[in-house]
Amino acid sequence: MSGAVCPSCGVAVVPGYVRCPKCHKPLPQRRASHLEGGTAVQTSRSFPTLAIVAAVVLAAGIIAYFALRGGDKPATQQAEAAETDVDQTAPEPQLLDQPEAQPQPAAPDPARIAADFERTLKKQRLWATVAIVGDHVDVRSGSCSDAAMIPAFDAVAPSFKAAGLTRMRCLEQSGRVVVERDL
Repeated sequence: MSGAVCPSCGVAVVPGYVRCPKCHKPLPQRRASHLEGGTAVQTSRSFPTLAIVAAVVLAAGIIAYFALRGGDKPATQQAEAAETDVDQTAPEPQLLDQPEAQPQPAAPDPARIAADFERTLKKQRLWATVAIVGDHVDVRSGSCSDAAMIPAFDAVAPSFKAAGLTRMRCLEQSGRVVVERDL
């Protein structure tokens, strides 16, 4: 380890001292051209090619996904299949005097209604699970006796009735029926 020498008294001084330990005179400061000790890591300011290549690959993947996912191909194939079915069958004669029968609207999906009702109860902090069991709805909750539960039941009852369900019950977690009503 190379040391500095005090210009006043000539004592060897370890680099880093500001004053001489013997005569207390200020030592001349010199800038080190290199750092002594420790680990030096050279920083590089290279162009971020890896990041650019990754971004280009990601963009190409997204474009390929949307371009190759098919879009309206199933609808085109269904239309072509319908055309071939129509061509192969003989056309049925239609009477001009009879009005065309209106298709009956499909009943709502009870599972979707149950999931929506469960989300509504959670938003009202009436934590519950809603299940469709046969032709009735079971709501399991510790909040069955809560005053806000009855209006929630009243609001969703017409939807469950339209879906073909006949009974709605609210059960505590233990299984005891608290509220039961016909739809």
